[in-house]
Amino acid sequence: MAAGFFAAAAPDLDFVLSFVSPLVYLEQHRGPTHSVLLLPLWALLLSWLLAKLLREPRGWRALYGVTALALGAHILGDLITSFGTIIFAPVSDARYAWGMTFIIDLWFTGIIVAGLVASLAWRRSRVPALAAGAVLIAYVGFQAVLKEQALEYARAYAHQQGLSGVVVAAHPRAVSPFNWTVFASDEAAHRFAHVNLRRTEPLPAAHDFIGRMDAAFQPLALARWETRTRYGDSAAEQQLARAAWESPALGFMRWFAEKPAFDGLGKGSTCAWFIDLRFVNPGRNWLPFQYGACRESAGAPWRAFERLEGAGRRALD
Repeated sequence: MAAGFFAAAAPDLDFVLSFVSPLVYLEQHRGPTHSVLLLPLWALLLSWLLAKLLREPRGWRALYGVTALALGAHILGDLITSFGTIIFAPVSDARYAWGMTFIIDLWFTGIIVAGLVASLAWRRSRVPALAAGAVLIAYVGFQAVLKEQALEYARAYAHQQGLSGVVVAAHPRAVSPFNWTVFASDEAAHRFAHVNLRRTEPLPAAHDFIGRMDAAFQPLALARWETRTRYGDSAAEQQLARAAWESPALGFMRWFAEKPAFDGLGKGSTCAWFIDLRFVNPGRNWLPFQYGACRESAGAPWRAFERLEGAGRRALD
């Protein structure tokens, strides 16, 4: 149990990369430590280390199976979210995401906690653990069904609006498995709406954090679609934003962002800022992963920056 506990948490030790630089963290988080190709080696290293720390009399071989299983469970748990996991590192840097479960899903966590409490109450039986595992799998399967419903709604919207050449997507959101943000995107813009798949009437405005987030998701019939462009609206904005976006400085953002959108100019129109709409969650004031490229003057090289709260910025080179 101790070996499984520590091994399941071990892949997220890559958080130490954030002390190197935010860019290194962005590029490597959920990378080598989350690789299915490297899993056998990580399991070997962890089982050897944990056998020493936990004083396992049978040595690393007794712990190898449980550490490998725990690592696999962690990788699988990350795959069902929308962030993206580099499961084939170091051979490929492609990020894979099934995007069925929100990164902090209270229902998902509640099922696990209930299983642990029941297992504690009935220590001699495997039934609580097996039952919780079955319910958890069923819950994620249910979320997959809901995602397909959200995608179908986005397809219907695109057809109704006469949009051609769009790519639809759906990302899970907080509070309820019925809360989704749906997208219809093309080369120029993203159209998106925050919807609840089961709600028939909008919720009243709430003042608490969770209630405020939940109330933002509207019934399908009352969905409010928004549009965010990839490069801005005016010709001047688009020229500068395209140059910044296509510069080598923002190569990491082109690789990372699935729903990139222009988010304004700054510093005398020498900076172009971009966000990833995957992380837009109504009710939350600050959006993570805001990056831009700035230059001193026309013709000068672009430099990458991270936008901080309070209108500050931090150089990434």
